[in-house]
Amino acid sequence: MKNKNVLVTGGAGFIGSHLVKRLVNLGARVTVIVKYKSLIDCVRLASIWDEINVVEADLRNLDSVIYIKSIKKKFDIIFHLAAYNHVGDSFAHVNEALITNLLGTANLFEHGPEYERFIYTATSEVYGFQEHVPFKENALPFPISPYAVGKYSGELYANLKKHQDNGNIVCLRPFNTFGPYQSERAIIPELISKCIKGETIKTTEGTQTREFNYVDNIIDGFIASANIVDIPNQPINIGAGDEISIKSLVGKIHYLTKSKSELLIGALPTRPTEIWRMRAENKRAKALLNWESKISFEDGLIKTINWFKNFIELYHGNSGLKTL
Repeated sequence: MKNKNVLVTGGAGFIGSHLVKRLVNLGARVTVIVKYKSLIDCVRLASIWDEINVVEADLRNLDSVIYIKSIKKKFDIIFHLAAYNHVGDSFAHVNEALITNLLGTANLFEHGPEYERFIYTATSEVYGFQEHVPFKENALPFPISPYAVGKYSGELYANLKKHQDNGNIVCLRPFNTFGPYQSERAIIPELISKCIKGETIKTTEGTQTREFNYVDNIIDGFIASANIVDIPNQPINIGAGDEISIKSLVGKIHYLTKSKSELLIGALPTRPTEIWRMRAENKRAKALLNWESKISFEDGLIKTINWFKNFIELYHGNSGLKTL
């Protein structure tokens, strides 16, 4: 990555900001696309703000995309992470989810900078309802949220460009990711925050399972995908291949935080479109990317809990929050 010219869309987001920091540490020359060029709106990038080229643009706006190309005509690598990214809320924001995830991607391909390699970030959510677990890349996707439909549509557009232009395009499907700086709208930071604060936690019966990957492991997969020689026709799952029930996840976080929060398991109804099991098959990632998780799920949880303890103490004024 040293001295590579790299563009990261969505670089102020949770995964994007971790990727940008890693790229800077590897010596890349990084341009980051953000919706608002303001440090207060991009606080995740504060530690490297002066080491990156920050460009304000909205990929839904064609003028913005053309402006990006006017700044630099070609990049060695484009990591495309900009997206509408909340599964549940996408049902109430269908138009925004579809326009952002499909049209924003199409605009970038058709009117954005040229590239040597383009890495499209899809999602494990595209699998939706599947009869067989773990999820394999050759399974027929059955997305069941506007978010997932939009992301899968973007993936299909990336495949179109790969076929049409013989493009050097890699499609990744990262599974659920967690770690420092993640929004509390996601389940792990939400649970950690409530446990630390001693707030009551309400869940469904929690028998559904999910796979969760510490963010550094996922970033390893992104970096490896930039160096892969033979581009596969199918996407690549990035996931450890381990699953945990939501009920067990709540119990583990409750235990690790030594929380006194009341747990009301079963207090909430199950979502009508619930996916009951999610787990990655990662043989392709191991074979093509030489990728595997280096940080275990529990170690990642401890790192994340300690980060949130410091965050809550700093911004909420709580005292006496000990690290593990």
